[in-house]
Amino acid sequence: MLDEISRRMIVKRRIFTGMSFLGIVLLLAGGLAWTAPRQPQQAPAAGGAMDIVLIAPTGAKMSVTQLAPAFEAKTGYKINGTYAASGAIKKKVIDAEAFDLSILLVPIDDALATGNLDKASLKPLGSVPIAIAIKKGSPKPDVSSPESLKQALLAAKSVSYPHGAAGALSAVLIDDMITKLGIMDQILPKIKPGGTGAVVKGDVDLAIAFQPEINDPGVDIVGPMPAAVSTPASMVGVISAHPKNAAGAKALLDYLATPAAKAVYKSMGIVPAS
Repeated sequence: MLDEISRRMIVKRRIFTGMSFLGIVLLLAGGLAWTAPRQPQQAPAAGGAMDIVLIAPTGAKMSVTQLAPAFEAKTGYKINGTYAASGAIKKKVIDAEAFDLSILLVPIDDALATGNLDKASLKPLGSVPIAIAIKKGSPKPDVSSPESLKQALLAAKSVSYPHGAAGALSAVLIDDMITKLGIMDQILPKIKPGGTGAVVKGDVDLAIAFQPEINDPGVDIVGPMPAAVSTPASMVGVISAHPKNAAGAKALLDYLATPAAKAVYKSMGIVPAS
Protein backbone atom coordinates (compact mmCIF):
# COMPACT_ATOMS: atom_id res chain seq x y z
CA MET A 1 0.00 0.00 0.00
CA LEU A 2 2.81 2.33 0.97
CA ASP A 3 4.65 1.42 -2.21
CA GLU A 4 1.54 2.35 -4.25
CA ILE A 5 1.19 5.68 -2.43
CA SER A 6 4.89 6.44 -2.92
CA ARG A 7 4.65 5.61 -6.63
CA ARG A 8 1.69 7.96 -7.08
CA MET A 9 3.44 10.79 -5.26
CA ILE A 10 6.51 10.39 -7.49
CA VAL A 11 4.36 10.49 -10.63
CA LYS A 12 2.53 13.63 -9.44
CA ARG A 13 5.84 15.27 -8.60
CA ARG A 14 7.16 14.55 -12.11
CA ILE A 15 3.97 15.90 -13.71
CA PHE A 16 4.14 19.09 -11.61
CA THR A 17 7.81 19.60 -12.44
CA GLY A 18 7.17 19.11 -16.16
CA MET A 19 4.21 21.51 -16.14
CA SER A 20 6.24 24.11 -14.21
CA PHE A 21 9.09 23.89 -16.72
CA LEU A 22 6.64 24.17 -19.63
CA GLY A 23 4.98 27.16 -17.95
CA ILE A 24 8.31 28.93 -17.55
CA VAL A 25 9.15 28.33 -21.24
CA LEU A 26 5.76 29.66 -22.35
CA LEU A 27 6.05 32.66 -20.06
CA LEU A 28 9.50 33.55 -21.43
CA ALA A 29 8.34 33.08 -25.02
CA GLY A 30 5.29 35.23 -24.38
CA GLY A 31 7.43 37.91 -22.76
CA LEU A 32 9.82 37.98 -25.71
CA ALA A 33 6.94 38.12 -28.19
CA TRP A 34 5.42 40.98 -26.22
CA THR A 35 8.60 43.02 -25.92
CA ALA A 36 9.85 42.53 -29.49
CA PRO A 37 7.54 45.16 -31.10
CA ARG A 38 8.72 47.71 -28.54
CA GLN A 39 12.25 47.68 -29.86
CA PRO A 40 12.91 50.85 -31.96
CA GLN A 41 13.65 50.27 -35.62
CA GLN A 42 16.79 51.74 -37.08
CA ALA A 43 16.04 54.29 -39.79
CA PRO A 44 18.00 53.88 -43.02
CA ALA A 45 20.94 56.23 -43.36
CA ALA A 46 20.25 59.31 -45.49
CA GLY A 47 23.69 59.16 -47.08
CA GLY A 48 27.19 57.83 -46.68
CA ALA A 49 29.71 59.31 -44.26
CA MET A 50 31.49 60.89 -47.23
CA ASP A 51 28.38 62.63 -48.57
CA ILE A 52 28.16 66.43 -48.46
CA VAL A 53 24.58 67.67 -48.41
CA LEU A 54 24.52 70.87 -50.45
CA ILE A 55 21.55 73.18 -50.95
CA ALA A 56 21.90 75.84 -53.64
CA PRO A 57 19.93 78.06 -56.04
CA THR A 58 19.21 76.83 -59.54
CA GLY A 59 21.66 79.34 -60.99
CA ALA A 60 24.56 77.61 -59.21
CA LYS A 61 23.68 74.11 -60.41
CA MET A 62 25.60 74.19 -63.70
CA SER A 63 28.75 75.46 -61.98
CA VAL A 64 28.62 72.88 -59.20
CA THR A 65 27.86 70.09 -61.68
CA GLN A 66 30.90 71.03 -63.74
CA LEU A 67 33.16 71.28 -60.69
CA ALA A 68 31.92 68.14 -58.91
CA PRO A 69 33.91 65.42 -60.75
CA ALA A 70 37.32 66.98 -60.03
CA PHE A 71 36.41 67.79 -56.43
CA GLU A 72 35.04 64.30 -55.75
CA ALA A 73 38.05 62.62 -57.37
CA LYS A 74 40.45 64.76 -55.36
CA THR A 75 38.77 64.45 -51.93
CA GLY A 76 36.73 61.25 -52.01
CA TYR A 77 33.64 63.17 -50.93
CA LYS A 78 30.38 62.99 -52.89
CA ILE A 79 28.18 66.05 -53.39
CA ASN A 80 24.50 65.37 -52.68
CA GLY A 81 22.92 68.54 -54.09
CA THR A 82 19.41 69.99 -53.91
CA TYR A 83 18.67 72.95 -56.19
CA ALA A 84 15.68 75.30 -56.21
CA ALA A 85 14.73 78.97 -56.47
CA SER A 86 16.95 81.13 -54.26
CA GLY A 87 14.08 82.00 -51.94
CA ALA A 88 13.18 78.33 -51.51
CA ILE A 89 16.78 77.50 -50.59
CA LYS A 90 16.85 80.27 -48.00
CA LYS A 91 13.58 78.96 -46.56
CA LYS A 92 15.20 75.54 -46.10
CA VAL A 93 17.82 77.24 -43.94
CA ILE A 94 15.22 79.18 -41.96
CA ASP A 95 13.16 76.01 -41.45
CA ALA A 96 16.25 74.22 -40.09
CA GLU A 97 16.28 71.51 -42.74
CA ALA A 98 19.35 69.27 -42.64
CA PHE A 99 22.30 70.29 -44.82
CA ASP A 100 26.06 70.65 -44.61
CA LEU A 101 26.71 73.57 -46.95
CA SER A 102 24.45 76.21 -48.47
CA ILE A 103 24.94 78.53 -51.41
CA LEU A 104 22.73 81.57 -50.96
CA LEU A 105 21.92 84.80 -52.74
CA VAL A 106 22.07 87.92 -50.59
CA PRO A 107 20.18 89.32 -48.67
CA ILE A 108 20.29 86.57 -46.02
CA ASP A 109 19.95 88.53 -42.76
CA ASP A 110 16.78 86.61 -41.88
CA ALA A 111 18.53 83.27 -42.45
CA LEU A 112 21.55 84.30 -40.36
CA ALA A 113 19.27 85.43 -37.55
CA THR A 114 17.91 81.89 -37.10
CA GLY A 115 21.25 80.58 -35.84
CA ASN A 116 21.13 77.79 -38.41
CA LEU A 117 24.23 79.06 -40.21
CA ASP A 118 27.85 79.32 -39.10
CA LYS A 119 28.33 83.06 -39.65
CA ALA A 120 32.10 82.76 -39.36
CA SER A 121 32.19 80.43 -42.37
CA LEU A 122 30.49 82.87 -44.76
CA LYS A 123 32.53 83.17 -47.95
CA PRO A 124 31.72 85.41 -50.96
CA LEU A 125 31.73 83.39 -54.17
CA GLY A 126 30.60 85.81 -56.86
CA SER A 127 27.97 88.12 -58.30
CA VAL A 128 25.08 86.91 -60.44
CA PRO A 129 23.92 89.44 -63.05
CA ILE A 130 20.59 89.77 -64.82
CA ALA A 131 20.66 89.17 -68.58
CA ILE A 132 18.30 88.96 -71.55
CA ALA A 133 17.73 85.91 -73.74
CA ILE A 134 16.73 86.28 -77.38
CA LYS A 135 16.17 83.66 -80.06
CA LYS A 136 19.46 82.38 -81.43
CA GLY A 137 20.59 84.36 -84.47
CA SER A 138 18.24 87.29 -83.85
CA PRO A 139 19.66 90.83 -83.92
CA LYS A 140 20.94 91.74 -80.46
CA PRO A 141 19.39 94.87 -78.99
CA ASP A 142 21.58 97.56 -77.50
CA VAL A 143 21.36 97.44 -73.67
CA SER A 144 24.55 99.32 -72.90
CA SER A 145 22.79 102.26 -71.26
CA PRO A 146 19.57 102.72 -69.28
CA GLU A 147 17.96 104.55 -72.19
CA SER A 148 18.89 101.93 -74.79
CA LEU A 149 17.69 99.13 -72.47
CA LYS A 150 14.44 101.01 -71.95
CA GLN A 151 13.88 101.29 -75.70
CA ALA A 152 14.71 97.61 -76.22
CA LEU A 153 12.13 96.52 -73.67
CA LEU A 154 9.49 98.89 -75.02
CA ALA A 155 10.11 97.61 -78.55
CA ALA A 156 9.49 93.99 -77.51
CA LYS A 157 5.94 92.76 -78.14
CA SER A 158 6.20 90.24 -75.31
CA VAL A 159 8.52 89.61 -72.38
CA SER A 160 8.95 86.62 -70.06
CA TYR A 161 10.33 86.66 -66.53
CA PRO A 162 9.12 85.24 -63.19
CA HIS A 163 7.12 88.32 -62.19
CA GLY A 164 5.33 87.67 -58.91
CA ALA A 165 6.86 84.21 -58.43
CA ALA A 166 7.31 83.33 -54.77
CA GLY A 167 10.93 82.89 -53.73
CA ALA A 168 12.40 84.19 -57.00
CA LEU A 169 15.01 86.85 -56.24
CA SER A 170 15.50 87.37 -59.97
CA ALA A 171 11.88 88.55 -60.22
CA VAL A 172 12.47 91.10 -57.45
CA LEU A 173 15.62 92.42 -59.12
CA ILE A 174 14.01 92.57 -62.57
CA ASP A 175 10.97 94.38 -61.18
CA ASP A 176 13.35 96.84 -59.54
CA MET A 177 15.22 97.36 -62.81
CA ILE A 178 12.06 97.98 -64.81
CA THR A 179 10.76 100.33 -62.12
CA LYS A 180 13.99 102.34 -62.25
CA LEU A 181 13.56 102.60 -66.01
CA GLY A 182 10.08 104.03 -65.38
CA ILE A 183 8.25 101.60 -67.69
CA MET A 184 6.58 99.08 -65.38
CA ASP A 185 3.07 100.08 -66.52
CA GLN A 186 4.02 99.48 -70.16
CA ILE A 187 5.78 96.16 -69.48
CA LEU A 188 3.19 94.48 -67.24
CA PRO A 189 0.69 93.82 -70.09
CA LYS A 190 3.51 92.22 -72.13
CA ILE A 191 4.58 89.66 -69.53
CA LYS A 192 4.03 86.02 -70.49
CA PRO A 193 5.15 82.74 -68.89
CA GLY A 194 7.59 80.30 -70.41
CA GLY A 195 11.06 81.78 -69.93
CA THR A 196 13.76 80.88 -72.44
CA GLY A 197 11.71 77.96 -73.73
CA ALA A 198 9.05 80.41 -74.90
CA VAL A 199 11.74 82.44 -76.66
CA VAL A 200 12.94 79.37 -78.58
CA LYS A 201 9.36 78.56 -79.62
CA GLY A 202 8.80 82.13 -80.76
CA ASP A 203 6.03 82.73 -78.22
CA VAL A 204 7.85 85.71 -76.69
CA ASP A 205 10.43 88.15 -78.01
CA LEU A 206 12.76 87.99 -75.04
CA ALA A 207 13.19 86.54 -71.57
CA ILE A 208 14.92 88.12 -68.60
CA ALA A 209 16.64 86.01 -65.93
CA PHE A 210 19.83 85.46 -63.96
CA GLN A 211 22.50 84.88 -66.59
CA PRO A 212 23.62 81.43 -65.26
CA GLU A 213 20.04 80.23 -65.63
CA ILE A 214 20.02 81.04 -69.36
CA ASN A 215 21.50 77.83 -70.75
CA ASP A 216 19.14 76.85 -73.57
CA PRO A 217 21.18 76.30 -76.77
CA GLY A 218 18.38 77.88 -78.76
CA VAL A 219 18.98 81.36 -77.38
CA ASP A 220 21.65 84.04 -77.37
CA ILE A 221 22.49 86.06 -74.26
CA VAL A 222 22.38 89.84 -74.23
CA GLY A 223 24.03 91.63 -71.34
CA PRO A 224 25.15 92.76 -68.92
CA MET A 225 22.47 95.22 -67.89
CA PRO A 226 23.56 98.80 -67.09
CA ALA A 227 24.85 99.08 -63.52
CA ALA A 228 22.82 102.25 -62.98
CA VAL A 229 19.56 100.28 -63.05
CA SER A 230 20.57 96.67 -62.37
CA THR A 231 22.54 95.38 -59.39
CA PRO A 232 23.81 91.77 -59.56
CA ALA A 233 22.93 89.44 -56.71
CA SER A 234 25.81 88.50 -54.41
CA MET A 235 26.33 84.74 -54.08
CA VAL A 236 27.85 83.37 -50.86
CA GLY A 237 28.63 80.00 -49.37
CA VAL A 238 27.84 79.29 -45.72
CA ILE A 239 28.26 76.11 -43.68
CA SER A 240 25.42 74.86 -41.50
CA ALA A 241 25.64 75.53 -37.78
CA HIS A 242 24.98 71.81 -37.27
CA PRO A 243 26.59 69.95 -40.18
CA LYS A 244 26.79 66.17 -40.23
CA ASN A 245 29.89 66.42 -42.39
CA ALA A 246 31.72 69.53 -41.20
CA ALA A 247 35.04 68.57 -42.77
CA GLY A 248 33.43 67.86 -46.12
CA ALA A 249 31.45 71.11 -46.03
CA LYS A 250 34.61 73.13 -45.38
CA ALA A 251 36.50 71.27 -48.11
CA LEU A 252 33.76 72.00 -50.65
CA LEU A 253 33.39 75.63 -49.62
CA ASP A 254 37.16 76.15 -49.97
CA TYR A 255 37.09 74.46 -53.37
CA LEU A 256 34.27 76.73 -54.54
CA ALA A 257 36.62 79.68 -54.02
CA THR A 258 39.60 78.25 -55.95
CA PRO A 259 40.87 79.63 -59.27
CA ALA A 260 39.42 76.55 -61.01
CA ALA A 261 35.98 77.35 -59.61
CA LYS A 262 36.28 81.01 -60.53
CA ALA A 263 37.05 80.06 -64.12
CA VAL A 264 33.86 77.98 -64.25
CA TYR A 265 31.81 80.80 -62.74
CA LYS A 266 33.09 83.20 -65.36
CA SER A 267 32.13 80.81 -68.15
CA MET A 268 28.60 80.65 -66.67
CA GLY A 269 28.19 84.41 -66.52
CA ILE A 270 28.91 84.74 -62.81
CA VAL A 271 31.42 87.41 -61.82
CA PRO A 272 33.85 85.66 -59.40
CA ALA A 273 34.51 87.24 -56.02
CA SER A 274 37.95 88.81 -55.73
